[in-house]
Amino acid sequence: MPQSFRQPDILEIARRDGKVTVDGLAEHFGVTVQTIRRDLAELAEAGRLSRVHGGAVLPSGLSNIAYQDRRGLNAQAKAQIARRAAELIPDGASLFLNIGTTTEAVAQALLHHERLLVVTNNMNVANILMGNPGAEVVVAGGTMRHSDGGLIGPMALRMVEQFSLDCAVIGCSALSESGDILDFDLGEVSVSQAMLQQSARKILVADGSKFSRKAPARIARLDEMDHFATDADLPAVLAERVQTWKTEVLI
Repeated sequence: MPQSFRQPDILEIARRDGKVTVDGLAEHFGVTVQTIRRDLAELAEAGRLSRVHGGAVLPSGLSNIAYQDRRGLNAQAKAQIARRAAELIPDGASLFLNIGTTTEAVAQALLHHERLLVVTNNMNVANILMGNPGAEVVVAGGTMRHSDGGLIGPMALRMVEQFSLDCAVIGCSALSESGDILDFDLGEVSVSQAMLQQSARKILVADGSKFSRKAPARIARLDEMDHFATDADLPAVLAERVQTWKTEVLI
């Protein structure tokens, strides 16, 4: 297959899975690993991918990946993470859910829970939970982002601050080796921080692709979380640090 025809397929696999590996692509296309390395080098030079050991990931920067692309990334892993997080939430609980495709998966996993009170600044979460007659859903009003249905701004922040709930389930865009939980939008970060402050228990949900991404704005640190549900082993530096923290890591 000519190289120019491989590269769009490589990008599509990266958008679907969050990352690509040299060995996996070589087997998929039936070419040598050297050929794939050249493809990845060219895609990285064009800014379409970022090289990591053994493969490549979608690039990080000062802006997030488009919402529709994020929705398809690691969908199976997000569903598994969401089911694990939902197991931590009993019937009759009150909780926050912030903006993000992983928290949307958590909403899906909560469809059969009973007597829930859910406060969210995520229109997609609210629409999903319309399918659960046993859930009372409060939408934190604010300025809606057309790109992803997120509600941000002072109104959303003030509304979140009116509640004191059992737990907050938050997603993020990146997780650093030092344990910083990161995102891109400062308005979104402020609302997520308020959700954490107004909750008794804190749950982070993030798939392994977030370990290799970067984002500029800090929500909190992993040692402030009670539980972290993910689908991959933590990077060595972070795994060593988390051993001294109270955070329960659920892989």
